[in-house]
Order: sequence, then C-alpha cells, then structure tokens
Amino acid sequence: MLPRRRLIKTSIFALTGILGALVHGCGPSAPPGPPNRLVVGLVSYDTGARSVEKYERFKQYLAERTQSVVELEPVYNELRAVEQIERNIWSIVFAPSGLAAIAISDAQYLPIHPLQGPTNLRSVIIVRDDSPIENLIDLSNEVIALGDPGSAVRYYLPLYDLYGLTLSEIRFAPTPRTVLEWLSDETIAAGALAEHDYQRLRSDFIGTKFRVLHQSRIIPSGAVLIGPTVDRNQQRLIETALREATSDITSDTGYIPNAPPPKFEQLILLVDKVRPLQARVREIPAVLTLEKYDPDSESE
Repeated sequence: MLPRRRLIKTSIFALTGILGALVHGCGPSAPPGPPNRLVVGLVSYDTGARSVEKYERFKQYLAERTQSVVELEPVYNELRAVEQIERNIWSIVFAPSGLAAIAISDAQYLPIHPLQGPTNLRSVIIVRDDSPIENLIDLSNEVIALGDPGSAVRYYLPLYDLYGLTLSEIRFAPTPRTVLEWLSDETIAAGALAEHDYQRLRSDFIGTKFRVLHQSRIIPSGAVLIGPTVDRNQQRLIETALREATSDITSDTGYIPNAPPPKFEQLILLVDKVRPLQARVREIPAVLTLEKYDPDSESE
C-alpha cells in the first residue's frame, strides 16, 4: 500500500492530466486550411455587366459542387485573356476558338466541352457596299481593321488570308461593333469580324450598307477549358459538375455538356503559321510578307 503523501501526489498528477485533456479538447480547434479557389475567365467584349450576370448561377453551382471559392474574371479583349492564360491565372476558361487554340498549344489547357454557337464559324472581311474594292488584292495600300491577337475570326484568319499584301495601316478594333462603326464613317476601307457578329450587328447601321468581300475557311467553335494548375481531384469534380449541370445553367453560360470538345489541331497549325507576321502588323505600312515564308507551303 502506497504511503498517504505519495498517494495524494499521484492523484493530483492524474487529475491535472485529465483536466488538461479536457481543456485541450474543449478549446478552439486548429484553423482549417485555405479553401480551394477557382477563377473562371471569360471574354465579354462590349456586353459588360450583362455578360457577367449570366454566369452568377453557374458560379454558385460550381462553388457548391466543388466546395471552392469561385471568382468570375471577365476581360474585354483577347489580348488581356491571352495574358491571363499564359500566367495560368484562370482555372476554367470559356474560350472563343482562337483563344482556345492558344491556351491548348501554349499553356497546356484541357478542352472538355464545346461552346454553343454557329457550327460553321468563319471570319468575313467587310467593305461598304459603295466601295470600289472588289477583291483582296484591291486592299493593297488601304487601311483595314482587325481584332486583337488571340481572336481567330478577327485576327488570325484574316491575317492568313491577307498574306502577301502591303497595307497602308492596320487598326485594331476593340469590339466587332467598332469595325462596322469605322466602316460606316469611312475611317477604314475594310474590316474583319466573325460572320455571325456581322449578321447580328449590320441592321443597327441604318443608312449604311455593307458587303462581304471575303469569307474564310470554317473553324471549330470555342470550348470550355480547364487549366494545368488545377489538381486532378479538383478537375474530376469540375468535369462532373459541368456534365451534370441543369439546362438553365448550361444555357446561361453557353456550353454543351453532352458533347465532346472540338478538335483544334488544324487551327493551332494556322495560328502558328500566322504568328511570324505579328511583328509587322503594327508597322506603317504593314508589309504582310516574310522572306522564305509562305503560309500555304505547309500541309493543312
């Protein structure tokens, strides 16, 4: 039998341990780790806040399904979009076709679903109906408008088709509407934009008639892309969420959940062929030729 003094010390030690455990268990728990963060990028051109509002329901849905903090980041031209993609800022991108091609080839983004829109997407070069210009050769030494680098229909496709010409100047229109505004007031002789944008906007210019001078080849629609910095588990959650989204959400955001992504290999090749010309497009005059370079010399 333990002496009385030792028994008291032992009991006090045990009680202290029990109280310590109780205090530790009832105290504040360790703070949770930072939540996952997903940044959704989109190009909204001149639609502004209306474009962002359409994605709010998708934002809430994706946050719930992936247990993440979801942020929307709209930009208003492809140039800014390319910067965000090259820096891997965007986790998910609703990308027009040219931007998708760059993201896939340059930044290892993964396409998962096609965007809604025209199945026969193409670029058109537009002139005023009263213009004496009848073919692309007539654009020599004229001022024309393109879009920003990153746009297939407003930049890469028309540059490809204009190869070999010397232009007085190339101006860069921030939106498709701007192209028609500049044509209407005769600031430019011709301008490039998507065919569907031309058909949508042409009736807004009462008193000015336009004419299609040239149509490009057909290219695929855009796509929803997942960035390379998204970990594999999170990627699976995103893919499942997008596939199972309700029709009102997919309609708002404009993608097709039950279809495979478009194939961008041919568009990537075209973009790569045009890129050597980019150093010249801002020169005055803009000489769209390079020594030992022919965009048609490689297989399509």
